[in-house]
Amino acid sequence: MAMLQMRTDAEAIAASRMDPERFADIFDRHFEPIHRYLHRRVGRELADDLAAETFAEAFRQRDRYDGSPDARPWLFGIAANLLRRHHRTERRQLFAYARSGVDTVVHADLDDADDRMDAEAMRRRLALALASLRAVDREVLLLLAWADLSYDEIARALGIPVGTVRSRLHRGRHRLRELLASAGASPVDNDAEGDMG
Repeated sequence: MAMLQMRTDAEAIAASRMDPERFADIFDRHFEPIHRYLHRRVGRELADDLAAETFAEAFRQRDRYDGSPDARPWLFGIAANLLRRHHRTERRQLFAYARSGVDTVVHADLDDADDRMDAEAMRRRLALALASLRAVDREVLLLLAWADLSYDEIARALGIPVGTVRSRLHRGRHRLRELLASAGASPVDNDAEGDMG
């Protein structure tokens, strides 16, 4: 008989306290976005391990879940904590991409060769600029751009006040604009920041 899927993440997590198999709903709902985010940050091999570790840690911590209907910020917070152990890997990957132009994550889908070359050059400059940011500023920028979390969700994920999220985003965007301008790229506007590769 098929297991009844819980309507909200909070219901699934609460049910998993008595029936651990119910946590599969959380895994099924959120594994792909968590994995995709980790993959963009540290590459496929490490992302596989970190995504599995994220859900294992979430399962262990399920008794402490705050009861929010959406577990995404909580899961991204766990993933962010795990990523901190691998910040050097992420920076190396960004610097390597900036040098080589070989990005195993993002592939251009542009028809015109000139457009592809321009997009490739911009991604290389962006990778270098992201690698040059302070880790805390890069974290909030990428949670916004790549995980598509709101300011409130980023605050929940990182366990910081929304005002801190806003100031880190402001500082990160400002620094990113400076770095891109000094690299000869057109400044990043607010709409372009949401895409970041």
